[in-house]
Amino acid sequence: MSKYITDLEVSLNETDESQLRAQGFSKINVDLNKGAGGKNIYLWYKRGSCGAITRIQLSFTEAMSEGLNKVGYQKINKNLNTGAGGNHIYLWFSKGSSEYHVPIVDLDVSVTDEAQKFKFGWDRLACDLNRGVGGCWVFLWVKRENPTYICDLAATADFQGDADYFNNGYIRIDETTNRGAGGAYVFIWYRQTTKKEGAIKDLQVSTNDAEYERFQNGKYNPVNMDLNQGTGGNPVFLWYKKDDCSSGPIKDVTLVVNRQDVCPFEAAGVQVIDKNLNDGNCCAPELFLCYYC
Repeated sequence: MSKYITDLEVSLNETDESQLRAQGFSKINVDLNKGAGGKNIYLWYKRGSCGAITRIQLSFTEAMSEGLNKVGYQKINKNLNTGAGGNHIYLWFSKGSSEYHVPIVDLDVSVTDEAQKFKFGWDRLACDLNRGVGGCWVFLWVKRENPTYICDLAATADFQGDADYFNNGYIRIDETTNRGAGGAYVFIWYRQTTKKEGAIKDLQVSTNDAEYERFQNGKYNPVNMDLNQGTGGNPVFLWYKKDDCSSGPIKDVTLVVNRQDVCPFEAAGVQVIDKNLNDGNCCAPELFLCYYC
């Protein structure tokens, strides 16, 4: 039975749609430009019994593309914001294989944040496909062949080491923690494994010296990167524990922009860390880290 997602494409018009249909692609019938006033844009996929796609990433700057290019990710060279202005967003995919690469078996697109999907084994890509243009919030979701757990975390500033992280099996959360605040482009990275042993069980965020000291004394491990680097805002650090017995292993981690959009996540049982990653940055949107166990 053909169960893996093996190829991806994007249509920008009816001619594209006709060609993709003739090539055996299936369409996800949700406009990736919904509410933004641009072209009607759709994601298409193929299924197969081998050659599974294991990684999907998004880019919204040229610099985000460099590491993906270096390690051989395949770019779909169609801007997901075509006709709407805003950021030029591109979709990339890879068929990498290692203990950190688990085949993707299903895809979905949500027009509002369907946080209930976490309960059914879906992972959410953090980049809004309408980024920079308004319109609806549009997100891509993936489901993998087996349950996965977060086993490693990292963070980078201004794309340093991107290719190495991709090569070592990390997934980049494709939304900068400095969104709208200037400063460096700071991204959080994570690795997934199918093994519960060694999985991360607790995440925390510090936004001041007292919190930093508390988590340090509490034997949390720091991710050694100020998530507010270069902005002039408060130093913000991510912390994690693997030996916490009070909760199960973390399955997914993502970012949510704006406090009013946090409620559906909390209602779905997603843990929302109530610390603004843009803390101290005037006029920048609030960003919150969320995780699901």
